[in-house]
Amino acid sequence: MRTKCIRFFNVLFLIVSFCLFGASFAGEVIKENDILYRETADSDYARQQCRLDVYYPEGLETFPTLVWFHGGGLSEGIRQWGEHVAKRFTSEGIAVVLVSYRLSPHVKCPVYIDDAAAVVAWTFKHIERYGGDSDKIFISGHSAGGYLTSMVGIDKRYLNRYGISAEKVAGLIPISGQAVTHSTIRRERGIPRGKIIVDEFAPLYYVGEAKTPFLCICGDDDLPLRAEENRFFVAALKAAGDSESRYFEAEGRDHDSIADRIGEQDDEVALAMLDFIHRRIKVNN
Repeated sequence: MRTKCIRFFNVLFLIVSFCLFGASFAGEVIKENDILYRETADSDYARQQCRLDVYYPEGLETFPTLVWFHGGGLSEGIRQWGEHVAKRFTSEGIAVVLVSYRLSPHVKCPVYIDDAAAVVAWTFKHIERYGGDSDKIFISGHSAGGYLTSMVGIDKRYLNRYGISAEKVAGLIPISGQAVTHSTIRRERGIPRGKIIVDEFAPLYYVGEAKTPFLCICGDDDLPLRAEENRFFVAALKAAGDSESRYFEAEGRDHDSIADRIGEQDDEVALAMLDFIHRRIKVNN
């Protein structure tokens, strides 16, 4: 009973916080499709996959932006899986960049991480043309997309290659992402799925270097060890001196429904994300 009461008040807190900090948008949303974010794409596959769609609110003087990476184990998936996310967040006056990236086994690590960095760099360099604020760029994604979110935000080398400081990212919101070296990367190396490693391709490897706050989200019925992995990641961040990152766990949600319901108006995951975004914007202002 005590746990249910705590969860009720947590959700109530998110709703109240969002009402205080958030602002809905009733205007028109513009969409630009199929933008090539790699000017030097050197193969047909790169030109096919290195694409993004931008959804942005028309008529606002400025707005934050959410870059969203789809899931699929780094081996499948399309950016259109995130259309419900784009609709939900643009309704709150937040632009959304939906991303496609190259996939295993067509490419191997770290190509897909570098693609993720290229998209974030593209957003920093182009979002003001749409009316967005480059100081209010957030990165998020589900599952493999959550892993890419964490890696791009915490391993500074990737964004540095594109002339962008990772510290400029306003916030990181990995949803059900792996904090250890991704299972697909382990498979590419011939490492058994059950053997967990933490090396330069694990967000955990960089906890002492993190500068941008995380909101790590999982479901209480997520994949085996996924919630525990994210709790440990956030605990490690805090032990390294990070007082702003936190972990949020959604009740009654599995690995799919944790992201599938974000489009719902009263979804607690969406509300937690919006609360985090608005609080980060307030802190930075």
